[in-house]
Amino acid sequence: MVEIKVRYAGNKKCDLQHPEGATLRTDAPKDIGGEATAFSPTDLVAAALSSCILTTIAMWGERNNLDLTGATASVEKHMTTPPAPRRLGRLPVVVRIPAAKVPPEMRARMEEIGHKCPVHASLHPEVDAPIIYQYV
Repeated sequence: MVEIKVRYAGNKKCDLQHPEGATLRTDAPKDIGGEATAFSPTDLVAAALSSCILTTIAMWGERNNLDLTGATASVEKHMTTPPAPRRLGRLPVVVRIPAAKVPPEMRARMEEIGHKCPVHASLHPEVDAPIIYQYV
């Protein structure tokens, strides 16, 4: 169990503190009255998804003597549009892995592992979150 403390700082901003000392601030997006000076809460979900995928496949890589240092991911955050309630609608992720790091015969297994990352598994089924792997 991890308890993250959150304090509303005013003007649509919150300060978050991890028990190990890391801190960050969130800010609402401009389209709902924020200043967009920091990640919004839904930005953090998108960032969590892509970083969770990378971390999960890197841990698998370590167990299989593969160093995935240098792999990258990008995620697009698409919110639903009215009249639907405001929520995450789509989070497509592109994972780019240096081709020399993962032998072709191990790629399907690694991709399967990435699709099972805890954040991806925690998303509501209505959030479309496809993952594309590219070997560059």
